Amino acid sequence: MMRKLSVWVAISILVVSILSACGGGSGGDAAGVPTDAALKITGAVSNEVGWSEDALKAMNTVNAEYTNKDGETSTFAGIPVNTLLEQAGVDSGATSLVFVADDGFESEVDLAEVGACADCIVAPRDEGGFSMVMPGFSSKAQVKGVIEIKVQ
Repeated sequence: MMRKLSVWVAISILVVSILSACGGGSGGDAAGVPTDAALKITGAVSNEVGWSEDALKAMNTVNAEYTNKDGETSTFAGIPVNTLLEQAGVDSGATSLVFVADDGFESEVDLAEVGACADCIVAPRDEGGFSMVMPGFSSKAQVKGVIEIKVQ
């Protein structure tokens, strides 16, 4: 099990390194994040990063259960938010995250609360793209079509 986890960590680091190297030319924006990234982390980080949909789907996933306002519980598989934040290197003074959706909707959550949430994930959607699955958080934090996580 540890060997499999080590392999996934190594692959994830390799993918991030490759994507970071690709960002400096015409294929990326000024911050070095590929313009075609399905999800990016920006703001108060040491390394703004972005991943394609395929790169995210290739990462190691965990399961998380979320109970909606009607009391219905569903299980989702996705990448832990904290894993992605570690790859970006969150600055020590950061206090919040803003999840930005493809329709412009934004939701702000406390960084320390997310840091304590092992079940908070970015889950792929059947129709493409990703959603935030944030057990224990407000329904506003369950952002569908998330394209950016701003660290503030």
